Amino acid sequence: MVSALALLPVPIATAATGPATVVPIRVTGDPAKRFNLVVLGDGYTTADMPKFRADVDRHMNVLFTFEPFKSYRNYINVYSVEIPSAESGVSCDPDLTSPQRNTPLHMAFWSGCDPNGVQRALGMDGDAATAYANLVPGTTDANRQILAIANSTTYGGVGGTYATASGGNAMSSLITPHELGHSLGGLQDEYDYYARGVRGGAYTGGEPDSVHHTLLTEQEMKDQQKKWWRWLGEPSEAGGTIGRYESGMYSGSGVWRPSAHSIMKTLGYPYDQVGREDMTKQISAKTSIVQDTTPMAKAIGADRVVWVEPMHPNSHPLTITWSLDGKQLSANGQQLDLRPLNLKGKHKLTATVVDPTDFVRDPAIRQALTNTHAWSVDASIKTPPTTTPVTFTDTTETDRPVGADEVVFADTTHPSNQVVPVRWALDGKSLASTANDLDLKALRLTGTHTLTAAVGTDTRSWAVDATDPTTDYQLSNSLLTVRKADGTSEYVYNGPFTMKLTAADDRTGALTSEFRTDGDGWFNYFGWPSDSTSPWHFTPSGTEIDHLVYGKLGKPRLSPWDDPTPSYGQHTIEYRTTDAAGNTATAKSFQVNLLPAPPACTNTITGSHDGAIVVTDGVTCLDHAQLHGAIVVQPGASLVATGSTITGGISAANADSVELLDTTVRGAATIAGTAHDVTIVGGSVQGALALSGNNTGARQPVVAGVSVTGALTCVGNSPAPSNIAAPNTVRGGALGQCSSL
Repeated sequence: MVSALALLPVPIATAATGPATVVPIRVTGDPAKRFNLVVLGDGYTTADMPKFRADVDRHMNVLFTFEPFKSYRNYINVYSVEIPSAESGVSCDPDLTSPQRNTPLHMAFWSGCDPNGVQRALGMDGDAATAYANLVPGTTDANRQILAIANSTTYGGVGGTYATASGGNAMSSLITPHELGHSLGGLQDEYDYYARGVRGGAYTGGEPDSVHHTLLTEQEMKDQQKKWWRWLGEPSEAGGTIGRYESGMYSGSGVWRPSAHSIMKTLGYPYDQVGREDMTKQISAKTSIVQDTTPMAKAIGADRVVWVEPMHPNSHPLTITWSLDGKQLSANGQQLDLRPLNLKGKHKLTATVVDPTDFVRDPAIRQALTNTHAWSVDASIKTPPTTTPVTFTDTTETDRPVGADEVVFADTTHPSNQVVPVRWALDGKSLASTANDLDLKALRLTGTHTLTAAVGTDTRSWAVDATDPTTDYQLSNSLLTVRKADGTSEYVYNGPFTMKLTAADDRTGALTSEFRTDGDGWFNYFGWPSDSTSPWHFTPSGTEIDHLVYGKLGKPRLSPWDDPTPSYGQHTIEYRTTDAAGNTATAKSFQVNLLPAPPACTNTITGSHDGAIVVTDGVTCLDHAQLHGAIVVQPGASLVATGSTITGGISAANADSVELLDTTVRGAATIAGTAHDVTIVGGSVQGALALSGNNTGARQPVVAGVSVTGALTCVGNSPAPSNIAAPNTVRGGALGQCSSL
C-alpha cells in the first residue's frame, strides 16, 4: 500500500522553482512503477487555488470516463502541483492586445503571444514546467506526462512534449484528453483546417506516419495489412463504422482517417478503436505490466513458491501462463508452488504475463503488452526457512467505492514456503475465489455492498457501489408530446429546441453525462460551448460558434462547409451517466420528430380579434390569438396559427401553406389545393376536418395528435398525409387517405 505520508500535500521549493505544493490526487502505487500524470497550474494566485483544485477535479473526472483511461486507472498516479502566481490569469488572453502577465510557467495564448501564432494555441515555458514537475518524487520524463492548466475561460490548449489546456472553459475538460492524445499517444489532429473558418487544401505528402491517417484504400489496407485494416467494418466507438473518411492533418482532401469523428477531430466524442489501441499501448509503455517477481539472478530450489506481481487493470485481469521446460502447467495465478511437482535435477521455469484487452488487435502491440520471466530451478538447492509475515502489500484503493464491473485486486507478501490465498467475502459471506484479482462483473451485483479481503490477520475492505446513476432530461416546450406504449416519449418540434441533462446518484462524487443521436457516437454533455450552464441546442443545420458547428440534429455537421442539409424527421436521442465509481447506467431514450419551420410572418395577429379574416397574400400569423370569426385563405396566401383559438372555422383553397399548431378551431376546417405545406399538429378541430387535392411535393402533409369531433376526410392528396406516429383522436370517423391516422 502507498504510505499515508505519500497522500499528503507537500510544500516544496528549490533553486529552480518558486514555492509550490505537491498534492497527491490519485495514487495507485509507487510512482517509480506507475505512469504519473503531473498537473501544473499557471495564473492561479493563492486566492485562486480553490478554483485550480476545482478545475483539476473536473478535468480528471472527465478524463477517467474516457477509454482507455477508465480501464487503466490502476496504472496511473495523478499529482497536482499548486504554484502560486503573482498575477491572476495568463498572457494574451484572449487577444494579442491583452495583458502579458507575470506567471511561473509563462503560459500564453497565440502560441506564446506570437503575432504569427494561432489564438487557441496555449504555449508555456517547458523548462519551468519540467522544474516544477521534478518536485513530484519518483517521477521522471520516462514515467510521467505533464499537463498544464491555465487560469482562463478561453478555449485553448496544445499537445506536444507537454499538454496544455485552459481550466475554466465549458469544453476545457475535453481539451485535456484531446491534447493527451497528442502528447502521450502521438496522435495527430483530424481537423480539415488549421486556421478555423478556412478549409485546408489538398494533402500533397506521401503516406503519413500517423497511425490514423492514410492514402491507402480500404482494399489496399487489407491487401497490404497496413494501418487500421484489422478494424475495418467495425462499429466505431466514436460513431458510424470504421472505414475511410476524407480529410485530416489540417487538409481538406487527399488524406483519410478511420472514423467520421473522434476526439481527435471533434471534442466530446471518444477515441475511436484506432486511437484507443494506440493510447493503450502508450499508457502501458509508461510502466511495466509485471511490477515484481521472485528474484531471477540466481537458480532457485524446487522446494518453494515462485511468484509474479502483475499490474491490475480495473476492467480485466492479466493472464498468467506458467511453463516448465516448455510445457504449460495448469496453474494460472500469481503464485506457483513447485513442491507438488516433485522435481529432480535442473529445469527452466517461465511465467508469461499478457494483457488480453480487446482494445488491442495489432500483434506487435500485444507483444509489447506481454512480459515473460524465467528462472533456473535446481532441485539440489535448499530454500532457507522464511520469516516473511503474511500481509497485504498493495490493493485497489480502499478510500473510494468500487464499481459493479470493476476488478478488485489485493497483492500480498511472498513467503517462499506457502501459497497465500486471499479470503474474499461479500457482506460477510465467503466467496469461492482465493485469487489476487476478483472480477465483480461475474457477481452481477446491484445495490450497495461491503467487500473484504483477508490474509493472515490483515484485512482490507471496500464499499461496492453497484447502483447506477440516474439521468433526467428537460426539453424546451414542444408542439406535441406523445406517450408511447413502451413508456418512452416522442416530442414534435418545428424549429430549434434545447435539452438539459441532470444526473443524480446515491453517493457523492462526480457525474459525467453523455448523449447520442440515432446510434451515433456518445457525446459528452457539457452544457453549451459558450456557457456550461446552458442546455444543449439542437437545430436542423447546427449552430456556428467560433467557426465550428454544434448541435445539428441527426448526422453531425462539424465544420461550416460540411453538409448543411436540415435533419428533418424522426430521431432517437439516448442518454446516460457514469458515476464516480465507474458505473455507466443503461441508456434510456426519447424520440424527436423535427418538422420544417413555418414560413416567415408578414402580418401577425395577437390578443383578441372580432370578425372574420380574409388572407389575400403573404403569411398571416396568429400568435396565441383569440379570433372570433371565420378565416378564409385565398390562393397563394398562407396561414400559420400557433396556440390560438379560432371560433368560426377555416376555409383554404389553393393556398401556399396552412399550419395549425396547437390551435383550437371551433368549427369545420377545409383545406384544398395547397401548393407547399399542410401541417396540423396538436390542438383540436371541433367539427369536420377535410384535406383534398393538396399537392405539396416532397413535403408530406401532417395531421398529428389532433382531436377531431367530426369526420376526418382526406382525398386526392399527393403525397398522402402522415400522423408522424402521433395518432389522432377522431369521433366522427377517419376516411380515405386518413383512415389509419
